[in-house]
Amino acid sequence: MKKIKTTPLAPQEFEVEQISENEANIMAYPFETGYAISLAHPLRRFLLSSSVGYAPIAIKIEGAKHEFDSVRGMLEDISDFILNLKEIRFKLNNDATEAEINYSFAGPCTITGADLSNDEVEVVTPEAPLATLNEDSTLNFTIKIAQGIGYVASEDTYEEVEDGYIALDAYFTPVRSATYKIENVLVEDNPNFERVVMNIRTDGQISPIDAFRNSLEVMYAQLAVFNSEISIKAPTTIERVEESPDLKKLTTNIDSLGLSARSFNCLDRSNIKLIGEIVLMSTNDLKNVKNLGKKSYDEIVEKVQEFGFTVGADLDDEVVTALKKKIEAAS
Repeated sequence: MKKIKTTPLAPQEFEVEQISENEANIMAYPFETGYAISLAHPLRRFLLSSSVGYAPIAIKIEGAKHEFDSVRGMLEDISDFILNLKEIRFKLNNDATEAEINYSFAGPCTITGADLSNDEVEVVTPEAPLATLNEDSTLNFTIKIAQGIGYVASEDTYEEVEDGYIALDAYFTPVRSATYKIENVLVEDNPNFERVVMNIRTDGQISPIDAFRNSLEVMYAQLAVFNSEISIKAPTTIERVEESPDLKKLTTNIDSLGLSARSFNCLDRSNIKLIGEIVLMSTNDLKNVKNLGKKSYDEIVEKVQEFGFTVGADLDDEVVTALKKKIEAAS
């Protein structure tokens, strides 16, 4: 007789395959039939439309009044120069959201993206060509770079620029491609479960993992409107966390640390039974454990580090919640 379900199976496996610095495959499984595409499709939309990036929104070139003008001694006319500029991908430093950067070049030279990097901005496409200058020619220009999402036409940025500037179409999206495929995966002899494999490739402004993380945050923020009136709980969240390797380690008895008798007795007399209790403590809290000397403190810190954690570690909220339940049960 086929087992009747009351809730769909929640995926528990998550893997990342780093293909290159700017490309990665992100996999999650197992999903019930049809669930994988229901998750993958909106995530792809958020990746392509809501990832934050940087782009030039305006440029002022000495000696040029409009995009159909030219500069003496520069091989490219202004329209070609602007097209080349749009292919160069910038990343503002120090978490800045906008910047106005001045450049000056003297020929003969070939200007590439690498020549535009400075203390204010990093160019993640250093080999992209910009312009070629002849001998005895100069090129002075100012670029306005801003942070944004999606695509903004020059008509919409026109009011943001001052006189003398040429407004530019701005393509902010740092995600160059986001695709997914759905594969079958076997679960308890049932081949009808699914795995989603998302391939994400960026231009270097952001890593594929950070782009994926940001798209999840946007998705959660969009769904949060429903939680203002409807309290939504995820009953399987704690169950998934309880199966995680980290939580299993954290709920291991302090016997497993291999402490000296003095250090173990100090913790035991303070009713500290699990390794996770030590990890949740601050360094000051641990130092203030009754009769715990510096030598014992150093030993405990070292043993906890050997176990893969640090005292006062910043754990995920879900892990902390599940761990506190375990600690309460063990008390």
